[in-house]
Amino acid sequence: MLPRRDLYPGYDVLAKRDSPSWNAKTREVLEERLAIGPETRRFFNVTEWLTVKALAERIVPQPADRADPVPVAALVDHKLATDTRDGYRNAALPEEREAWRRGLKALDAEARVRFGAGFHELGAWAQDELLKLAEKGELTDATWAGMPSKLFFHQRVLADVVKAYYAHPTAWNEIGWGGPASPRGYVRMDFDRRDPWEAAEAKPGREDEAFEENLRVGR
Repeated sequence: MLPRRDLYPGYDVLAKRDSPSWNAKTREVLEERLAIGPETRRFFNVTEWLTVKALAERIVPQPADRADPVPVAALVDHKLATDTRDGYRNAALPEEREAWRRGLKALDAEARVRFGAGFHELGAWAQDELLKLAEKGELTDATWAGMPSKLFFHQRVLADVVKAYYAHPTAWNEIGWGGPASPRGYVRMDFDRRDPWEAAEAKPGREDEAFEENLRVGR
């Protein structure tokens, strides 16, 4: 495996914490997210938790050497424990909590029928095969209880897992994002232009230059 390239060396979005880039509400929201540890669980039961963690590893795999991985499963759990809803849903899906409970139970049942083990106990290949079938709506075990596996995959698993990942500062560092635009805002919106408080992308052969510039971002 090729070594992971750091596109924004030296960049830490949390350096903006006390800068004019963020207001008090942004800091409050970030503090809440950062307080959620990787094993923080309030909504899912033990079996569901193991399945959610396995799903997160397949949907948004993270580098093994990452010092501060995004606690994806815990963030999804937090969303459901606090009953934070999207404000909309497909009429063919039950409300979010019920959709997750039913979908995880059904995924586990499908895994046992097809591979003889729970979803979290399967290898990556078997897990991906099940997810491909869910993506196409071809999982139809009775445990789905009328909920289309395609909708569960696209509108709950993909939506909630990916949103959880990119809601965390670790992911923001990865993509060089500066966080919410309140109150400072973004001004230089043209192609290949950036505001001085945005991260500098490392061009090949100019990594040291980007590193030094990113150490100053947010100060």
